[in-house]
Amino acid sequence: MLTPSAALEAVLARIGGPFEVEQVPIEEAAGRSLAVQVVSDVDVPPFEKSAMDGYAVRSSDFSGGAFEERAEDGKKELPCVGESRAGQPFRGQVPPYACVAIYTGAEVPPECDAVVMVEHTSRKGKQVAFRTSPKASQNVNHKAEVLAAGKVVFAPRRRLTPIDVSVLAAVGCDPVAVHRRPKVTILTSGDELVEVGELPAAGQIREGNTLYLRGACERLGCEVVKSGIVRDDAKALELGFRKALTDGDVLISTGGVSMGKYDLVGEALQNIGVEPVLHKVAIKPGKPIWFGMAGKKPVFGLPGNPVSSLLGFEVFVRPALARLCGAGAEEEHERIRRGRWTGPDFTAGDRQTNLPATVQQGADGVEELQPLRWKGSADIVALTAAGGLVVVPPETTIRAGEIADYRPLSG
Repeated sequence: MLTPSAALEAVLARIGGPFEVEQVPIEEAAGRSLAVQVVSDVDVPPFEKSAMDGYAVRSSDFSGGAFEERAEDGKKELPCVGESRAGQPFRGQVPPYACVAIYTGAEVPPECDAVVMVEHTSRKGKQVAFRTSPKASQNVNHKAEVLAAGKVVFAPRRRLTPIDVSVLAAVGCDPVAVHRRPKVTILTSGDELVEVGELPAAGQIREGNTLYLRGACERLGCEVVKSGIVRDDAKALELGFRKALTDGDVLISTGGVSMGKYDLVGEALQNIGVEPVLHKVAIKPGKPIWFGMAGKKPVFGLPGNPVSSLLGFEVFVRPALARLCGAGAEEEHERIRRGRWTGPDFTAGDRQTNLPATVQQGADGVEELQPLRWKGSADIVALTAAGGLVVVPPETTIRAGEIADYRPLSG
């Protein structure tokens, strides 16, 4: 059996680059992968901008003896000759030893180089008394200090966040060039499975794997074109898989990949021309994962037990989909963090073992990993309380207080 790392390498070696470029409205760009370099067409800010409500002044006016001093409170006074507000800057000239009322986001008059917060002033008529002496640039956002026109804002293959979209708006990038979303079909096999709205009869259970996988795929930015249940019948599987490969770019199935009499998925896939690449990985849970290629379309056969399916998706499917989405290389690797194991000693067998655990920050700032009580790969309920899966290498013992790798389950 391949190790998990070797299996992921085998998967990614057969996955092509991202799909073609398409233009989307900026309001639909969050979560998509940028396909081109974005360059700013403006300076940001486009002018000297006030960061506070207050008064725009010359800082040099506050040095020397040019002020009328009030002996009782030490205030210095200047006449106010107008105001500057957002979208309506002060149009006159500010003479020496004068000030302009200004508001957050407004343009600072060219004669001024500082803004005194209104909280540090008092006003009577047109006279403004200052309780502090400002320094040059105080409370002023300088022109182009955030971005200069012609500067590269984002490189290709960036997964756009809502904050990124706000930046794209500032530089006039609309529509946005992104990679097309992969179309994914998700099928699960099992004669014991019924839909969520049905009451299970004897020997039946409600199906939930496709719902988890659908949400995980959509969270990655994929388009799920179909999901559903297929009977444990060779012809039905072949028909369902053939239709899925016609409709989508990626096929994910769950169940039917082990060695039992009714584990028919691998054979059905090969019967419709899918080239097998790997079957079985040295990982627990999730050993009987199947992967192959239908031309350029990746096909994943995940185990039917819910936790095995979840782990198989996280370790092998998620990085492959990230590449197809056009995301950066950092998303094509296993997501691994480190924390302190606080459970009892645990020794893994001949496969990498993944243990569900809560994740909490310790008093010293190190994340602490506390194992959860769970009943094995069918116990998806326990994972609702888990923050991660602690990774124990084969033939290895982890002990309380030791630092261990874990796979985060959020984000």
